[in-house]
Amino acid sequence: MVFYDLTKEERSKLVKKIHETIEKSINELEDRVQTKEITIPETILYYASDEDTYIRKNAYLSMGRIYWACDNLHKTMNILISKMLNNENYRVKQTAVYTLGEIGNKDTTNIMNLFETALNDKHHSVRNAVVGSLKQMGQMNPEQTFKFARKYIHNDNPKIRREIIHGIKLRGRTHPEEVLPFLMELENEENKEVRAIIIHVMGQISYKSGCLEVVVEDMNEWKNKEMQDEMVAEIINVHKRYKFAARTPENAEEYIKTNLR
Repeated sequence: MVFYDLTKEERSKLVKKIHETIEKSINELEDRVQTKEITIPETILYYASDEDTYIRKNAYLSMGRIYWACDNLHKTMNILISKMLNNENYRVKQTAVYTLGEIGNKDTTNIMNLFETALNDKHHSVRNAVVGSLKQMGQMNPEQTFKFARKYIHNDNPKIRREIIHGIKLRGRTHPEEVLPFLMELENEENKEVRAIIIHVMGQISYKSGCLEVVVEDMNEWKNKEMQDEMVAEIINVHKRYKFAARTPENAEEYIKTNLR
């Protein structure tokens, strides 16, 4: 099934069918919760494992809407998502993570233990889904998302540290002051991949109006001058690449030279 090979009318009908089918399956699952006979419904597996990204997207969007439309289904859906996260098919797990993202846009209270499972998944697509979900949640629900990020910023696994830093990047583009404390805590990071993402994020949160000033002021507190130099190079490079940056590369470089101690 290829979503965008369909006409607009056909796509609309399919989206409706996906939602109604998933809703029916979840309601039927609710009836079995008391007996603890919970398995992933075949209909949900069908859509959650589809090769087409947009089919899977409509599946997790529907699951997110159903979750918030039906308070009585929260427990059942959390069990369902947990089962999906333990499925052998990485697409099913990926769909589960994005469903968590849709839920976490409003409230992470009952789902963060499930995110913890996904953080440690062996498949890169599942971990990338965690990053994507955290980016979205960081914009929509920053307080709870950053509270979760705080738990893992010093995790022993460098892949998890990298995912967490990458996941809070988008919020930093408009609110760099919220992300900068996380970056500074890792100023002596030794892992090359984590170090690279820290430098990348510093560049990404510096180019919008009013952001470079906040970033440079924060960098003055950094003790790791080697890392500081790499960040300066990345910030200038970002201003060169992004023609829509608030400052020209020359102006950004001059501002840094004047204000960075």
